[in-house]
Amino acid sequence: MINQRGTAVWNGDIKGSGEIATQSGTVKAPYSVGARFEGQKGTNPEELIGAAHAGCYTMFLTSILTKDGKAVKQIHTESKVTLDTSGEVPKVVKISLTTEGQVEGISQEEFQQYAEKAKENCPISVLLKAVPEMELAAAKLK
Repeated sequence: MINQRGTAVWNGDIKGSGEIATQSGTVKAPYSVGARFEGQKGTNPEELIGAAHAGCYTMFLTSILTKDGKAVKQIHTESKVTLDTSGEVPKVVKISLTTEGQVEGISQEEFQQYAEKAKENCPISVLLKAVPEMELAAAKLK
């Protein structure tokens, strides 16, 4: 088993601010309501989930391609996390993945199949299955 930790500290009431950090110390960033809902400088939970999802998905896709003997040069992925703020409480309602790969000896159709398999099986995708909609919006070869 592998355990990884993240921490958060919040100072003050809801108009306050805080800091989110990772166990490794690589990420140490300010966050606030303004950063989450108003586009102010800083990070927010949804952005961090998107980054974690994109990282996990890309690593998993690379892994399954490599295990099948495909020559991966580069995979680039965006995970867009949609937060609906129209209701009584904000809810993550959609995650949209877009990935592009440079992979030798593979067709667009094969890449699409690998991309779908990664969407269904990377550990963070599996964790996020509670989100009402998760799509692979695009998977294309360069």
